Amino acid sequence: MENSILNLLIQYKAVEFGDFTLASGARSKYYIDVKRAIMQPILLGKIAKMVAEQYTFDVIAGVAVGGVPLAVAVSLASGKPCAIIRAAAKDHGKNQMIIGDVSGKNVLLIEDVTTSGGSSKYGIDELRKAGAMVDSIVVVVDRDNGAETLLAADGVNLHSLVRASELLNH
Repeated sequence: MENSILNLLIQYKAVEFGDFTLASGARSKYYIDVKRAIMQPILLGKIAKMVAEQYTFDVIAGVAVGGVPLAVAVSLASGKPCAIIRAAAKDHGKNQMIIGDVSGKNVLLIEDVTTSGGSSKYGIDELRKAGAMVDSIVVVVDRDNGAETLLAADGVNLHSLVRASELLNH
C-alpha cells in the first residue's frame, strides 16, 4: 500500500540536506521539517484522519510547538479534546505546564519528529505529573536514533507514520 503521508512529506519538501544541529544536540546532514510540511492542509488533514481512526484515546496532546497543530487537527478529526504541553512554565496566569484537562484520562501524545526521544519523554513526564495515563505516542517521522528504546524503557510504545529511512530512500 502506498504511503500517502510519505509522498506528501516529499512533495512539501520536508527533507533538506546540509549541516544541521538537531533539538537533541546531535549533528545531522539532513533536516526533517515536518512543521513546515504540516502547514499544508492536505497533509495535516490526512495525518489527523489517520490518527483519529487508528488510535484509541480520551485526549490528544502535543508538545509546543510542533505537536500543537497536530493535536488540534486530530482533535477536530476525532471530536475528542486536545491538550498542549508548554515548553516551559509561565510566571503569570495559572502557571500550568498543561493547557487542557488530562487528569485521569487516557492521553495519546503526538509529535512531529523524534530523534533521541527527549522531547517525547518530557511530554510524557509532564502529562503523567498532571495525572494522565500515557502508554503510546504517535510521531509523524521517527529518525530511528534511539527514541523507541528510550520510550519503551518508560512503558511507552512509539508508533511512527513514516521513518526517516523511508524519506531518505524514496
